[in-house]
Amino acid sequence: MFLMLFFGNSFGFSANLRTICSMGGAGKRVKFFDFDWKKQIWNLVFLLGAVVGGYITSEFLSDPNQAVLISENTITDLEALGFAAPTSIQPAELFAFEAIFTLKGFLILAFGGLMVGFGARYAGGCTSGHAISGLADLQLPSLIAVVGFFIGGLIMTFGIFPLIF
Repeated sequence: MFLMLFFGNSFGFSANLRTICSMGGAGKRVKFFDFDWKKQIWNLVFLLGAVVGGYITSEFLSDPNQAVLISENTITDLEALGFAAPTSIQPAELFAFEAIFTLKGFLILAFGGLMVGFGARYAGGCTSGHAISGLADLQLPSLIAVVGFFIGGLIMTFGIFPLIF
């Protein structure tokens, strides 16, 4: 993180969508995408490394038959929210392939994706960018954004999830 800040770069994934759109020629139609995307190539390499690292971890460094080990209290809390005890790393109620073909699953993923995209754009960055890079750089807007992310997570967990599950 120190080296990134020293060289004037900031950590975050949400800027990659703008870079990819710019590479594809979106800057010819929309001013927002009209910038020198070659200065962001390091961030695309980081994104590619995260995807490759996730694949390697999923395929070669994990046991699909072993569930995530969590406490009994957490399992009880999850069941109160409508989630079964975990059998994999992600809750099947939200992330199983079959879930996208249900109306509720599709709406949750579509609405969640739109909210994350809008939130990242509105906040001037994503959770990783603000929480890691922005806080390391002692930026007050990043502190405000991170507090907002946590408040949003609490509202989702204790307010919205109990209503829809």
